[in-house]
Amino acid sequence: MNAIHEFVFVVPAEAMDENGHANNVEYVRWMQLAAISHADAVGCSAATRDAGASWVVRTHHVEYLRPVFSGQEITIKTWVSTMKKSSSLRKYLFLRGEEQIARGETVWVFVQAQTGRPRPIPGAVSSLFQLVGPENEPFLAKETLL
Repeated sequence: MNAIHEFVFVVPAEAMDENGHANNVEYVRWMQLAAISHADAVGCSAATRDAGASWVVRTHHVEYLRPVFSGQEITIKTWVSTMKKSSSLRKYLFLRGEEQIARGETVWVFVQAQTGRPRPIPGAVSSLFQLVGPENEPFLAKETLL
């Protein structure tokens, strides 16, 4: 089981805003795509469906360090940091080559699919992820915002 998942994509032209770089909203969408890719890779998506449940984002935070432009290849490293009774903290590191361009995190809540109400995360789901503690996170040296 690989605790840190890599999601690679090329920034599409449609992601650009009036300033000529990727719109900040796109980062949240990319975090969701990276999380789903990781969940699919470890079998979490299927196990969640089998449990009659779904994951929803309660909160998100992105720290933007460098602009991103159309046609650039981006790697998002993502991992699960904590797993509580019905929620999970997932973290993200955006890279352009070796350059750190953004960091983020989301709190995901495990909910009953029919009602949308939080429910406990079953062991069949939580056991699919190896937690990554702060000492093992792939963050590079802290950089300042633009």
